[in-house]
Amino acid sequence: MKLLIIFNRNPYDNTDVTWNGLRLAGNLCESGQEVRLFLMNDSVDMARDVCKPPEGYDQDLSKMLKELIAKGVPVKVCGTCMARCGIYKNHPYFDGAEKSTMSELAEWVVDSDKVMTF
Repeated sequence: MKLLIIFNRNPYDNTDVTWNGLRLAGNLCESGQEVRLFLMNDSVDMARDVCKPPEGYDQDLSKMLKELIAKGVPVKVCGTCMARCGIYKNHPYFDGAEKSTMSELAEWVVDSDKVMTF
């Protein structure tokens, strides 16, 4: 089964929404599902090395994303959002997070069996 998870939120927004989405992606990947991630809006910060957990937060979401990439999970990041969104506007993405477009997201949506958003 092909699953697409779309992230929208600032990674560290005083909730565990993004963390739980990454945990779900990891579990789906481990169970043999084909998982793809698309980052847009403020979630694009998660794919930047400059993004660090705030003091007192016990999870490194960028590290979790890198671990998924290392397991072969494709990650695309909205190129327009890179310049418009997040705290770290215009900072580069780390390796494995591919700059993408709305057209490519549309292709992934059509090609997925399930689409989830966080």
